Amino acid sequence: MAERYVKVYPRFERFWHWSQMVLILVLLFTGLGLNGLHDIVPFGPAVMAHIVAAGLLILLWIFAIFWHFTTGTWVHYVPTGQGLLRVARFYVYGIFKGEKHPFRKAYWRKHNPLQALTYLALKLILFPAVWITGVLALTYNFWETAPEATFWAGLVSNIHLLAAYAIAAFVIAHVYLLTVGHSFREHVRPMITGFDKIDLTPEEEAYLQADEPARIRPR
Repeated sequence: MAERYVKVYPRFERFWHWSQMVLILVLLFTGLGLNGLHDIVPFGPAVMAHIVAAGLLILLWIFAIFWHFTTGTWVHYVPTGQGLLRVARFYVYGIFKGEKHPFRKAYWRKHNPLQALTYLALKLILFPAVWITGVLALTYNFWETAPEATFWAGLVSNIHLLAAYAIAAFVIAHVYLLTVGHSFREHVRPMITGFDKIDLTPEEEAYLQADEPARIRPR
């Protein structure tokens, strides 16, 4: 294995990541206001901003899903049990003892097992929960005459709120982990430049040098 700087985050993935971050922060901020936790933004504009940000985020997710499947990058999110316990132990204990991260990024897997599992849970559970309950809440006028509509409206609202708090917890943990181990700049730089330090087999390095030289930095 040779350690090289390789462009593992294409332009769209970086655009998707930062756009998603901004939209999620807007949704969390306006959502907290709509639930009475602050009154920085008036209720009407907060509702409108929440709906617009939600619509843009859903549109972004649709494009991102299409991009992941057409480019094959979805494979990075397939969870694996190999090394999962070592990575979990590192985040619970080893990281505070200055131990070296047990996972080394590879060309074919840029997320460690715990990251892959967490991101998959976000994409398959939390994001759909927020999306579906948000749409149901927005279209309540169309089903308010259904049996037990008040009960279902309360359930939808609670699920939406719980999923939003879970996403907020992920955002906080995500930012916190950027501050440990390497410097904050080293953690963030790959999602700005696209290049990250990963392990390449001789075959992978030869392929990149021959067919995709722009994706690998010269020594």
